[in-house]
Amino acid sequence: MFINRYREEKLFRALLLIAIVITLSSLFSILFHIISRGISVINWEFITGYPEDMGRSGGVFPAIVGTFYIILVSIAVAAPVGILAAVYLTEYTRQDSKLVRIIRFATETLAGIPSIVFGLFGFAFLVIYLKLSWSIISGSLTLACMILPTIIRTAEEAIKAVPYQYREGSLALGATQWQTIYKIVLPAALPGIITGIILSIGRVVGETAAVLLTAGSSLNLPGSIFDPARTLSIHLYLLTFDGISFQMAYGTATILIILILIINSLANFIMRKMSTGHNC
Repeated sequence: MFINRYREEKLFRALLLIAIVITLSSLFSILFHIISRGISVINWEFITGYPEDMGRSGGVFPAIVGTFYIILVSIAVAAPVGILAAVYLTEYTRQDSKLVRIIRFATETLAGIPSIVFGLFGFAFLVIYLKLSWSIISGSLTLACMILPTIIRTAEEAIKAVPYQYREGSLALGATQWQTIYKIVLPAALPGIITGIILSIGRVVGETAAVLLTAGSSLNLPGSIFDPARTLSIHLYLLTFDGISFQMAYGTATILIILILIINSLANFIMRKMSTGHNC
């Protein structure tokens, strides 16, 4: 009996190790394939230059600016709405109420809708009906709808994880419910909330179909949120799908990977600083 249990434990550990090896090998294989072919294209002119000949030469600076615009506006819209919705669901309603179940079902359904459907909605409602045209604001509002379920769900779980004694202690000292949420609960839940925002940024950066239908694919540098823009993902997609230049596509993909690494590192740094400050 003891030998069988020992073998089962050993087999389970081996399966876990295989799963980790497969995960890491897949990740590093993709990174190596992209970076080894794209790193030769990257230089200062490629990062700060404008695309020429439909992207066959030149740089990707307008696409980098367009990507940052889309990230900032979509997160600025979705994060406050998502966090406030999570606060309402966790702090102001009963967890077993019918309303909460309906809202959760709606957000989970929203999370499962394909991005092209969001793009179709954004194109029909924002671009045509509201006459916002192909623009950063149209693309960002569409993406905000897409990432809202992720932010709500992660913020909700982070708020639930805050020990209930924190709330009791604050209320016992005379704080109101909103003061308790604002000064005690939300700071304690901040790491989990930021994790949700990081995941949302990743989805915004990688999205193509919905952005193509709502923000357009202009090669010009956007001057405001009402101008059309091309993100790095759209630029990469068009370079590859239209067969314009695979070399420039690999260079764009490498910039995209570096951008995601920088955003994630920066967000983790901010999260650690905030967590340290809160614990102190």
